[in-house]
Amino acid sequence: MSNLTLLGAMSPAGIALLCIFLALPAGIVGGMFLFQFIQKRKLGDAKAEYKRVIEDAKLEAKTLRKDALLEAKEEQIRLRNEFEKKSNELESERREHRSEVSKDTVRLNHKEDMLNKKEDALDKKLESIDVLKKDYEDRQKQLNEIEVSLLSQQDKMLKELEKVSGLSKDEAKAQLIEAIRDEAKHDAAVIIKEIEKEAKEEGEKRAKNIVALAIQRCAVDQASEATVSVVELPNEEMKGRIIGRVGRNIKALESATGVDVIIDDTPDVVTLTGFDPIRREVARQTLQKLIADGRIHPGRIEEVADRVRKDLDATVKEAGEGAVFDAGLYGVHPEIIKLLGRMKFRTSYGQNVLKHSLEVSHLAGLLAAELGADIKIAKRAGLLHDLGKSVDHEYEGTHVQIGVELARKYKENERVVHCIAAHHGDTEANTIEAIIVQASDAISSARPGARRESLEFYVKRLEKLETIANSFAGVEQSFAIQAGREIRVIVKPDKVDDSATILMAKEIAKKLELELEYPGQIKVNVIRELRSVEYAK
Repeated sequence: MSNLTLLGAMSPAGIALLCIFLALPAGIVGGMFLFQFIQKRKLGDAKAEYKRVIEDAKLEAKTLRKDALLEAKEEQIRLRNEFEKKSNELESERREHRSEVSKDTVRLNHKEDMLNKKEDALDKKLESIDVLKKDYEDRQKQLNEIEVSLLSQQDKMLKELEKVSGLSKDEAKAQLIEAIRDEAKHDAAVIIKEIEKEAKEEGEKRAKNIVALAIQRCAVDQASEATVSVVELPNEEMKGRIIGRVGRNIKALESATGVDVIIDDTPDVVTLTGFDPIRREVARQTLQKLIADGRIHPGRIEEVADRVRKDLDATVKEAGEGAVFDAGLYGVHPEIIKLLGRMKFRTSYGQNVLKHSLEVSHLAGLLAAELGADIKIAKRAGLLHDLGKSVDHEYEGTHVQIGVELARKYKENERVVHCIAAHHGDTEANTIEAIIVQASDAISSARPGARRESLEFYVKRLEKLETIANSFAGVEQSFAIQAGREIRVIVKPDKVDDSATILMAKEIAKKLELELEYPGQIKVNVIRELRSVEYAK
């Protein structure tokens, strides 16, 4: 009653705490019994698993033991087989070695027998050599005796010859040597003359072959041009438009371009003349553009001329660069390239100077290759040899002098400068490249069709050539042949002897150089012929 009263007097929280307090020991005791039960059960399972693992290990050990025994027996059998095989092989090798030893023994015995036989033969030969040596010594004694006898006889004969000839041995020897020396000199002179003749013929032949080969391999287009420009007109009325009112258009054109515009009775053409080819080309292109445009008046003429002049500068540069590229050169100064381009519009005896220079460059390179000279120097000098012609109307002096000054100004190689200076003989050629450039220039200028001149000038030049030759005393007649490249002079044999013909040829050549202008060179051939005529009656 008292406990119940006490419980009734407690609050709900106290009651809950009391229940927890009473239930905690019971839960601990129950948990201990449950943990012991679980541990016993796990221990039983572990023991069962342990027994099972032990049984499996024993079974696996027995299996591995059986497999190991089988492998050991198999390895034992294999090793036994290998041992037996190697034993058989060693036995076979031992038998072969024994057989080879036996054979070597037989061979050695055979060689020993052969050596014994050779030794016996050598002994016999030595015995025969001793006999021959003794015989040789006996014969040598006999020869010495004969030699002494011959020497004594020779002395006697020499003394007899000296008595008969009246000359001592030394005097006779000196006379013989002198006679042999004279004969040898004569033979040597004959041989030298023949060698010189053969060398000259061979040299001329080789030179002709080299030049011919170079010309055949050089394929430069031929260009022959006039010194005036002609512009075609669409109709005759265009002439009046070009002249303009009171001639103002033609005056403006001449003033803007610096050339003379000739309008004559020739139908449908206008002629442009001027010493500067660049100006003439500017005028030609300007007039063509004006004709195509149709607007022709002073302001338009000046505008078109300025534009054409700028375009032509670019064309000149392109032409120079193209020439340098075609010649295979590099490192050429830009100003020299421009000067080369200007030569595109320059002519010499109707031959385009740029085409001519490019041809000389190719020829010089080919000749240099054949002769073993410096190809680069020869080609460079060949292209630049007429450089002065691009501005020769602007400076005083010959195109050679101007070319040398320009080349030095733009730091060209001195060897190239020397070739430029010597290509017309103004300076003596000191290098093989300079001579090659001379020859290439002559080939390019002198070949048929390379240069053009009027018929009237051509005839006058030939007449002047013959007149100069006929002016010398003793000349019977003269003939200009090979288009004026050779003058054949026939002299009177009773007034001019052989030695005088040489002097006359030099004097005629010198006079031609002073009084006559001509491209290339002229060969002077003086002929003296003596004819004796008699009649049988």
